[in-house]
Amino acid sequence: MFDAEMLRDAYAALEDRVAAFRTRAGRPLTLTEKVLGAHLAADDGPPPVRGESYVALRPDRVAMQDATAQMALLQFALTGRDRVAVPTTVHCDHLIRATDGATDDLARARETNGEVYAFLRSASAKYGAGFWEPGAGIIHQTVLEHYAFPGGLMIGTDSHTPNAGGLGMVAVGVGGADAMEVMAGLPLSLRWPRVIGVRLTGELRGWASPKDVILKLLELLSVKGGTGAVVEYFGPGTATLSATGKATICNMGAELGATCSLFPFDDRMAAYLSATGRGEVAELAQANAAALRADPEVAAAPGDHYDRVVEVDLAALEPLITGPHTPDRVRSLAALGAEAHAEGWPRDIGAALIGSCTNSSYQDMNRAAALARQAAAAGLRARTPLLVSPGSQGVAATLRRDGQLAALEAIGATVLANACGPCIGQWDRPDVAKGQPSSIVTSYNRNFSARNDGNPATNAFIAGPEVVVALALAGRLDFDPARDSLTTDDGRTVRLDPPQGDELPAAGFAGAEGYAAPPADGSQVALEVNPTSERLALLEPFAPLTADDLRDLPVLAKVAGKCTTDHVSPAGPWLRYRGHLANISGNSFSGAHNAFIDETGNGINQLTGERGSLPDIARAYRDAGTGWVVVADANYGEGSSREHAAMSPRWLGCRAIIARSFARIAETNLKKQGLLPLVFADPAAWEVVRDDDRLTIDGLTELGPGSELGVTAHHADGSVERFACRHSLDAQQVAWFRAGSALNHLRAQAA
Repeated sequence: MFDAEMLRDAYAALEDRVAAFRTRAGRPLTLTEKVLGAHLAADDGPPPVRGESYVALRPDRVAMQDATAQMALLQFALTGRDRVAVPTTVHCDHLIRATDGATDDLARARETNGEVYAFLRSASAKYGAGFWEPGAGIIHQTVLEHYAFPGGLMIGTDSHTPNAGGLGMVAVGVGGADAMEVMAGLPLSLRWPRVIGVRLTGELRGWASPKDVILKLLELLSVKGGTGAVVEYFGPGTATLSATGKATICNMGAELGATCSLFPFDDRMAAYLSATGRGEVAELAQANAAALRADPEVAAAPGDHYDRVVEVDLAALEPLITGPHTPDRVRSLAALGAEAHAEGWPRDIGAALIGSCTNSSYQDMNRAAALARQAAAAGLRARTPLLVSPGSQGVAATLRRDGQLAALEAIGATVLANACGPCIGQWDRPDVAKGQPSSIVTSYNRNFSARNDGNPATNAFIAGPEVVVALALAGRLDFDPARDSLTTDDGRTVRLDPPQGDELPAAGFAGAEGYAAPPADGSQVALEVNPTSERLALLEPFAPLTADDLRDLPVLAKVAGKCTTDHVSPAGPWLRYRGHLANISGNSFSGAHNAFIDETGNGINQLTGERGSLPDIARAYRDAGTGWVVVADANYGEGSSREHAAMSPRWLGCRAIIARSFARIAETNLKKQGLLPLVFADPAAWEVVRDDDRLTIDGLTELGPGSELGVTAHHADGSVERFACRHSLDAQQVAWFRAGSALNHLRAQAA
């Protein structure tokens, strides 16, 4: 499944490449700098500057999930390449909807999504990518179990790609256009990150779990605190965490806005590699251990080498829970009940859900099952629906063999398919109507409004899987298993003990199924795309924008507060159109709150004066030959890597997004599709823009790295105001813009 020869070559060159970059930098190196420095496409020139320099990197792997792989492969088809240039895999995990349970849901998904799976299978075979069938597992768990390796560099078309940092890999979430370029043999362009050092001491105890480490960081740093940075863990506490526990922490580093997160290589990683059939990789990593950890001088004086240092004592952590509607609203589990009462949140839990890519390892499920066995022995059952999403077929088969799934089912759990399911909105939830208030608890990674069940009135709270199971047994938010007791049906009082669970199965993992290797020659394979399909459509290149295209632009919406990719391009039922740009564009900005009219998803058409949905207004502007802009608040595009949040606005005629700040992946995706992501030079200028304005963006002729663009707001009353905007385009990205997109630029170079 992976190229063993590539790994041997990578480790053979690692120490020399690290040493060369250390000489170039002239100082000790963090682990982040070692891994990135070893993957630089060019070995000369001055060392890159953190937070400023753009660098060209050579990733070792590309991984794509089915919802994003469709558009990535459709773009790759336009490059003219015959075969991917780096090892690539496609994972069918996002399109499986949770309804009845694993068997029925998977059968329904194969029927409902058959044409999409056929396209992905044919494209994988044609271009030389490995293909993982639906039901084989969630992309990040499959990568961790089969492909991740210490010191490697991987990109993935999903924001939780950093999960592989649990095995010491720099794994970066990107849009499909980034993946397309790397698959075509081009380097990855990335701003050299800042490095936040997190020193871990002590050891987790009681009910605390690795989930609480990342929740603590979210409490300390917020959803914007990691933007433009890698979060690098160090200190004696790192060795006390299992590899999968480390992966949980790295997975949710995406919620910090971090480029990725990273742990140093240790014996727990080596044990996991060996247990998952990669003993040779463990040996190679152990032989290169010094290159897979920060230099000793860094640990001795972290303040001199990290841009920020955060201290976390694992022994002092107690169970934490975050939500609703944002992953950084963190408090202790013990404090949630009083807050729920004060806020008026329903304290009865409507559903409890564990698993997903974040917490579905053998250890996670083992601890959850240990708690279930306690409960069953005491005569307790879950008092709310309990849904379990295993991370992979290999883990699920192992848990079935070893009895953990049976233990969870004994207290009322329903085991879902090895897929994302409710974590990304693929959930047929029958018990609440849209708009009906409800509270749910999950061990997932995101809890944005309407994220899980499509209901904006649902309050979603995130905690460790052990805590979620305990809350399911109580059925209420105001329960803390470390302090409170449960009452059985016959009136007995029961206290739950903190669960224990082995991190690796004593009898080894059951074999993985569902992998199809590509043929040696795929040139005769035809892409399976039905010209009349409503789910798949071949792409047409975007036209370059001119100065005239940036004049007299109406403002589609002025978005106040959060504008995540879930707000710009919602998932849920819209996932069915991820391979059809025209159809998926029907959801654009449907979740965004428009401050102009204080409504979500609606606006006023400046051409007609009529109220309508934002996607309908955008389409009307496009059909009339009128471009438009969106004005947004801070951290625009927080969340997913989905490039549809850039491609759909571009297809509908958007010219620019003007925001107070951008999330990293979203900003890159806009650049890749030929749009201008502009930042208010003065954040207060956000207030200047009115609902009836026409905006003209000047400075296109002089557009270049560091240039400033002026925006003129022509108000309906005849008055005019100007404000300045900055951008972060480098010379390469300016070339993308002038070509109309990164894909156009690549095609022009090939020609």
